[in-house]
Amino acid sequence: MTKIKNILLLLVALLVSACSVTKNLPEGELLYIGQKPMLIQGNDSLGDVGTLALEEVTAALATAPNNALLGSSSVRIPFPIGLWIYNAYAKSEKGLGKWIFNHFAADPVFMSTVNPGIRTQAAKNILRDYGYFRGSVSYEVIPHKTDSLQARLQYKVNMDQPYFIDTVYYKGFTPRTMSIFERARSHSSLLSGTQFNINDLNAERTRLSNLLRNVGDFYFRPDYITYQADTTRVPGGGHVSLRVVPVEGLPTAAQKPFVVGSTTVNFVGAKGEAPNDSTTYRGVKINYYDKVPVRPNMLYRWLDYNNYRMKRRMDDSTGISSSAPRTRYSLQRQTRIQERLANLGIFRYQEMQYVPRDSALVNDTLDVIMNMMMDKPYSVTADFNVKLKSNNQMGPGASFGITRNNVFGAGESLSLSLTGSYEWQTGKHSSSDMNSYELGINADLTFPRVVFPRIGDREYDFPATTTFSLYAKQLVHPKYYHMRAFGGSATYEFQPTSKYKHSLTPLKLTYNTTSDHTNEFWEIYFKNPGLYASLENQFIPQMSYTLTFDDSKVSGIRHTKWWQITFASAGNVTSAIYKLAGKDWGESGKKFLGSPFAQFLKLNTEFRYHYVLNDDMTLAMRATGGFIWAYGNSTYAPFTELFYVGGANSVRAWPARRIGPGANKLDEDNRLFFMHMGDMRLEANIEFRFRLFADLHGAIFLDAGNVWNLRNRENAEDQQFRFKNLLKQTALGTGLGLRYDLDFLVFRLDLGLGLHAPYETGKSGYFNLPKWNDAMTLHFAIGYPF
Repeated sequence: MTKIKNILLLLVALLVSACSVTKNLPEGELLYIGQKPMLIQGNDSLGDVGTLALEEVTAALATAPNNALLGSSSVRIPFPIGLWIYNAYAKSEKGLGKWIFNHFAADPVFMSTVNPGIRTQAAKNILRDYGYFRGSVSYEVIPHKTDSLQARLQYKVNMDQPYFIDTVYYKGFTPRTMSIFERARSHSSLLSGTQFNINDLNAERTRLSNLLRNVGDFYFRPDYITYQADTTRVPGGGHVSLRVVPVEGLPTAAQKPFVVGSTTVNFVGAKGEAPNDSTTYRGVKINYYDKVPVRPNMLYRWLDYNNYRMKRRMDDSTGISSSAPRTRYSLQRQTRIQERLANLGIFRYQEMQYVPRDSALVNDTLDVIMNMMMDKPYSVTADFNVKLKSNNQMGPGASFGITRNNVFGAGESLSLSLTGSYEWQTGKHSSSDMNSYELGINADLTFPRVVFPRIGDREYDFPATTTFSLYAKQLVHPKYYHMRAFGGSATYEFQPTSKYKHSLTPLKLTYNTTSDHTNEFWEIYFKNPGLYASLENQFIPQMSYTLTFDDSKVSGIRHTKWWQITFASAGNVTSAIYKLAGKDWGESGKKFLGSPFAQFLKLNTEFRYHYVLNDDMTLAMRATGGFIWAYGNSTYAPFTELFYVGGANSVRAWPARRIGPGANKLDEDNRLFFMHMGDMRLEANIEFRFRLFADLHGAIFLDAGNVWNLRNRENAEDQQFRFKNLLKQTALGTGLGLRYDLDFLVFRLDLGLGLHAPYETGKSGYFNLPKWNDAMTLHFAIGYPF
């Protein structure tokens, strides 16, 4: 055996020695094999600006060599197979050798293509952009110890001390413009004592331009502003005196305020037909083909006329009604109108033009011309696929939906959808007893505004919608029971800023009913009487509020955060009515329309943080938790409101609903899956995501979490949440994953491996799983887990 092993090692050594990575390099070229650690000076006390500057310098200098590990500039995979094939078959002109070369060879990364000279100059320019005027960047080529045709690079960055802004003043603009700039100086990012950097200069250009355009200066642009920097004016050095001046040859009209005149809206036909008729509503002329596609009063509101704060009569001879409202041009108002029209989702396209009354720009009036085409009135979606869901069930699913857009001529949409699916359990703990099917129908009517209660005729400056929903669905577990749910809701959504979104549901009424209980179901009931209490027929009169924070769409933010918190209350308004009738608030037995109703308070929150290491690597983190407290009619919360962990988007080492509450042991009888739900959930996840190649990505993850009961149930003390047992009763799992990311769709495959089970396994110590496959689960899913 030893002899055979030695022969194999010898053959491998001979093969490796015969493979060269430099045999066919062009004359005078060096093979670039990566970077040595960068030498940095002057980075002892970097602030936010300096840290960002160093990050950009590092990115500008970074170049991945052949067979780099995860795109690293310094770490390589030890077997450069692509280079071996390149050098072995580079001269093959036909046959198998040519085919192997075309399909498997990797082009060498030459030192000349890395071009460190240009990269160091680019890095130096970045340092200057961030105020490091005395900074320097150099490089050294370090040959390989045994092969002179291979070499590494080592960059040396000396940041030195940055320059800070001393004074900022404006010069060369008209007195009106100077006055506007001075009044808004407190909002400037160019303040005395801040570090000089090009990002702040560009932001200030944009701010000043928007400032002028919001008070009528339609023709002003950010590139009409330039800077004059003086580093010698302040004794001692290290400071910059900035003068903000107009560019040479600034057009006179750029600093002239304009007002908005007439508004004309042109609706072309569905096939591009030109308008053949017109009407006028409160000064707005509407040209249309055959019939007006939207209600004129709503179009008037969308164009912001009810929000005018300055109106005056026109006194020119243009033929426009003297009562037509006028206001100064405002970029903010233009953007608000365009966003509002886009958010309606009823236009195939819409453009907004401001046209001067005369080409010489003597007249101060801009007429508005809007060209629009309505989108198709109906949209249909149909889907049929095979799903492997996070609850470890798989099977065919189908859905069909139809939406009528602009149903009442004011941007409303009416949607009707039908869904159906059949599922069967997969994996180690599968059982035919878990097979089920589901049917559902949903109807949603959405208004792009607040419709009740009506709050005046003004439109919000931000998106606001009202949605009324009705639904009915049936879930059938043939071995156990049938569950039917009927309900409806009214929901208001507001997004006052790009980061914050509010969702208020003042009324959501659901009626859950179960029937056709089997003998198997009653067997489970006798083992866990609380199960039936959570599945009993009942109304759930609920109201809820959700706040969502999301900065992923804000420009300039590299590491994004997402946070959502939802508070829900059920039965309290109904109980208040009973209270007025003389019944105690917490008294049981209260009914609504002849059936008991649920009473509970529920809080759920989730926080996500994505730390972007570079374009190919991200560290994604999530923490989530929640609780529900049932009282009054029943101390058991409705089954549909309880928490669970496990599955493709949770603790991935276990299937959904397979652990908890607390130290409850993973049951061998699949029918008891009902029991693995609780009143409280705590969960945390961390995932390192990296690109493998092209659209294929990999992931390494760590998940932790469990559910607990808040009350001490009979014979279930180890299921109640106790802080002292938190670590012991928190499931921990790790795993590997693959993602195929098509931008619009992500296919995900995750293999979860358990490290610590919250229940007794018979093995001592923290890592208490006797075998790997005791907690090993494979998940296929669509989309990222968080």
